[in-house]
Amino acid sequence: MGAPLATDPCDLSAIAARRLIGTKQLSPVELLDSCIARIEAVDHAVNAIVARDFERARTAALAAEQAVMRGGALGALHGLPVAIKDLEETAGLRTTFGSPLFRDNVPGADERSVASLRAAGAIVLGKSNTPEFGAGANTRNAVYGATGNPFDPMKSCAGSSGGSAVALATGMVPLASGSDMGGSLRNPAAFCGIVGFRPSPGLVPSERRGLGWSALSVNGPMARSVEDVCLMLSAMAADDARDPLAAPLVDSFHPPRAVDLSGLRVAVTPDFGFAPVERGVRERFAAVTAAIRHLFAAADDAAPDCSGADDAFAVLRGVSFLAAHEEKVRNHPDQVGPNIHANVAEGMTYTAADVARAEAAQTAIYRRWQDFFKQFDLIIAPAIAITPRPWRELFPAEINGVRLRSYYYWLALAYAVTLPGHPSVCVPAGLDAAGTPFGVQVIGPRRGDAFVLGAAAALQAVLPARPVPDLARLRAAPPLREAEGFLGFG
Repeated sequence: MGAPLATDPCDLSAIAARRLIGTKQLSPVELLDSCIARIEAVDHAVNAIVARDFERARTAALAAEQAVMRGGALGALHGLPVAIKDLEETAGLRTTFGSPLFRDNVPGADERSVASLRAAGAIVLGKSNTPEFGAGANTRNAVYGATGNPFDPMKSCAGSSGGSAVALATGMVPLASGSDMGGSLRNPAAFCGIVGFRPSPGLVPSERRGLGWSALSVNGPMARSVEDVCLMLSAMAADDARDPLAAPLVDSFHPPRAVDLSGLRVAVTPDFGFAPVERGVRERFAAVTAAIRHLFAAADDAAPDCSGADDAFAVLRGVSFLAAHEEKVRNHPDQVGPNIHANVAEGMTYTAADVARAEAAQTAIYRRWQDFFKQFDLIIAPAIAITPRPWRELFPAEINGVRLRSYYYWLALAYAVTLPGHPSVCVPAGLDAAGTPFGVQVIGPRRGDAFVLGAAAALQAVLPARPVPDLARLRAAPPLREAEGFLGFG
């Protein structure tokens, strides 16, 4: 097609690559080959892309190139390689959910979220690693092993969308899918220096959620910039009658909405008044927000009242795991890891009265958030409570020397937002004192997805640049699979 590019095609933004494809300056085959070359060069060090579909992807890329040369309409994601989180079903490509029970599972059809990406022209390159059934926020399982942080492969990349975040950070793909209950889009985005967006429940429909009326778990896009996230979301957002939370679309998402920061009233909080947060994270968050407060009409230290969030999330999360995995724990206990066992066991202890109290508490939190957003347009908070720790650690047991009340309490910064169902985007904000990526969480009003993405795009332009891992170091690193404890639940 066009003249040689000055950079590896795999390092282009999704928007730039799509523009070059559309103007016949970049071949989809050239872009795919560049992504595959990057995977083959560095994935041994981080283990992000665990099931590969290169041959079918090459066939799809050739067809995409031929479609460009013929002229005519092209999809929004035409020719763009994408990694699919291994919790999403992909036709003809192994989908394990990180579980030995599904080690050899090859679905016959794509689930809706994957089908929508293909329909927009995206090329599924492979599956990205995830913890078993997405539990634990540390990307490690007994099928594919651990995924390492691209800035230090022996550290955690968080989770559960960890493989997607690592693949993006290292230039393996320009776009990747994720999902989020307790921060699974936002946490790995923060640890890897990329963008993860938790949309409003139902905006990206899912026909596979077992508890269809529960708003805790959502699917969403991940990329290296807010603009690229908006491009991907434009293909994922839809109405689908199979998801009871889905609704007709009222906004467009690409390009991001223009938002004037100088007119916004912003609440700044390091902890929502209750979340445990490492001192170093607090210090970095204070420095980042001090540098941007002047950009807004007002930037006050404030947070919505999240009273009851810990107990409500514990019960509702336990019930969701009970519904999804009780049969697996009962019939195949040796094939299920400790996080699933713990969640199902906890879920079994709750009564109907506990569930009633949890749902009432969630409703009360939601209503207090609506009152809060009468005073503020945005909330800015840290995206994750800790800096990366070794992936051998099953979960953080303490923060600032204080033991945590549960194995998921360290995710309180994320589930404070999950419970009321507001949209939230993690935006990179440079490096912390330890030299690892730091991200801030930008939270918008109810159903304000297009607005919060526009605000995040404006903030991205003034925050410290997205950090980039040392690819030469990763190329020279030993295979992660040789590390002690690589393969297993914990």
